[in-house]
Amino acid sequence: MGFATDCIHAGQEPDPITGAVTVPIYQTSTYAQEGLGRHKGYEYARTHNLTRRSLERNLAALEGGTDAYCFASGLAATQAVLTFVGAGRRVVVSDNVYGGTHRLFTKILADYGVEFAFLDASDPEGFAGRAGRFDLLWIETPTNPLMKICDIAALAEVAHGQEALLVVDNTFMSPFFQRPLALGADVVVHSTTKFLNGHSDSVGGVAVVRDDRHGERLRFVQNAAGGILSPFDSWLVLRGTKTLHLRMPRHEENARVVAPFLSRHPKVGTVHWPGFPEHPNHEVHTRQATGFGAMISFDLGSVDAAGRFLEAVRLCTLGESLGGVETLVSHPATMTHAGYTQPERDALGISDGLVRISVGCEDADDLVSDLDQALAAI
Repeated sequence: MGFATDCIHAGQEPDPITGAVTVPIYQTSTYAQEGLGRHKGYEYARTHNLTRRSLERNLAALEGGTDAYCFASGLAATQAVLTFVGAGRRVVVSDNVYGGTHRLFTKILADYGVEFAFLDASDPEGFAGRAGRFDLLWIETPTNPLMKICDIAALAEVAHGQEALLVVDNTFMSPFFQRPLALGADVVVHSTTKFLNGHSDSVGGVAVVRDDRHGERLRFVQNAAGGILSPFDSWLVLRGTKTLHLRMPRHEENARVVAPFLSRHPKVGTVHWPGFPEHPNHEVHTRQATGFGAMISFDLGSVDAAGRFLEAVRLCTLGESLGGVETLVSHPATMTHAGYTQPERDALGISDGLVRISVGCEDADDLVSDLDQALAAI
């Protein structure tokens, strides 16, 4: 089936009891059993829930995976995937990842004996020479918030050359624009909170696999650790994916207006967006993705300038998160990446004047007008 058809139908057959076209919210904690060892495939809601399972089948189809496993947040999905490695194992991470990922790895999982190394993965040849031996490679592409591009296929070769796994956080692109499993990744992770849900009203995460062995491990962790996505949140994300193929082109259409406006503005410094031909690895991104997405970051030179700009926006909303139909702006140094130390942010180039914008689906002219008047306040 085509992508749009899968968005609307995959995993979402009419309800067998009532014929309801929309998958119902199976809001139950347990299921009646017919006798000892006899049931209809459902025992306890931590283990089985039809609403969650419908979403998992839907997301597996969209990413081209064999199966998917939904969790209570993107970080819960991340932690579940990291159970693939244990004490004494080494994980290499593309630098400039989401601050919550960095915090989970360095402040929690490292305490259990997992070694983490953060390296620039935007140059696969140079990366291969620096990475050494590792058991799992975790990348974002584009990275958060500097939009660095990693060559998924080339890094898959590097990882698989030493029998390691490649995991790709595909939250920024969504499967509409980029499908890492088809490029050699072993697992794809999303914060479903973002573009998959698309309406800023649900928190969740998913891990999609292409190997059933990895799926068996994730299903075991999902049940044993219990960090599951609720039936209602599953229903909200299912509602969101039905329009993913409609929303993502509009997000990018608006970004194609906003990014050039910012790059031309005299008060704006460097603008990071993979759609610019001069962007480093623009060619790589064009080869592995079908679009450039809606995430842009730009430097206003100082925290004071950034603060005045963020206080002056009216249509755009200052807030954490991204990927909703409404445009959100944030300040990475004090919000999404506050867990990094100042020297770490300086080394990565996450300046105190950096602003990140998740371009929404409003009228582009209205967004530009709001950004223009906010920049005038600097």
